[in-house]
Amino acid sequence: MESMETKLSVHDAICAQRYERINESLDSGKKRMKTIEILLYITIAAVLLGPGVAAEFVKKLLGF
Repeated sequence: MESMETKLSVHDAICAQRYERINESLDSGKKRMKTIEILLYITIAAVLLGPGVAAEFVKKLLGF
């Protein structure tokens, strides 16, 4: 029979791996959300101000 300490050590190791994967997923999600946020701003500018203004906004955003 495994001792309680051994079981707890295994449990801690498994949880540490899961926690690391969760943090990696959250970090990659931040990058995707930033891209979605930029696309939403461009869409809002296009709808409210017209496509010409949105094109200028994109040029300034991308540094053209």
